[in-house]
Amino acid sequence: MSEQPDTVIDVRNVVKTYDEGRTRALDGVNFQVERGEFVSITGPSGCGKSTLLHAIAALERPDSGTIYVNGDEITSQRDLSRYRARSIGLIFQLHNLLPNLTASENLQVPMYETDLSASARRRRAEELLALVDLGDKAGKRPTQLSGGERQRVAIARALANDPGIILADEPTGNLDSKAGQQAMAVLRNVQRQQAVTLVLVSHNRQIAAAADRTVYMLDGKIAEGDAAASERRA
Repeated sequence: MSEQPDTVIDVRNVVKTYDEGRTRALDGVNFQVERGEFVSITGPSGCGKSTLLHAIAALERPDSGTIYVNGDEITSQRDLSRYRARSIGLIFQLHNLLPNLTASENLQVPMYETDLSASARRRRAEELLALVDLGDKAGKRPTQLSGGERQRVAIARALANDPGIILADEPTGNLDSKAGQQAMAVLRNVQRQQAVTLVLVSHNRQIAAAADRTVYMLDGKIAEGDAAASERRA
């Protein structure tokens, strides 16, 4: 168990390699996030920031080290489908919306594993679309929405099962500057209103700077001191 109950994400000495050990994506990473905090992870391409986020999301299994989420050690668990479905919400660079479903129907997909009735699922989807200022787009399919609107639907979908933690991997990477800022404003507002913990990966320093705290990564490690300062100036 994690020693600090207010520490909702606790990454300890995590190592992840690829190419039969030749590429060290994570090199003994230690990283903690407090309940309700908004933390951004930034750094150059290939520094390990997305790998770290995917390890926390249980989409990647570390070679060694441990990860605690809400006090539960997830690195040695075999079946993490319930963890991914209930404890965390995921937002990716690509919205990954199902093209033949409406915005409302896309939001309801994660709810199929719950005990909610069909009418309750529809009400929940309507509430979430209103939360991201898309209450009038419930019946629209992804092709009928702008890029920024699609990503806002993806933000709403991440909240479908009321998770305490949102993990966002380059959520504005495919958007232009204006749409990216709008999506970030919505995400920040949602994080505050819902009191969720938000961890966001971005190579965009302006996007990363919106967080309560920014963590810099270099060469698979959390950069500290002079290394972090150098990355900020680069």
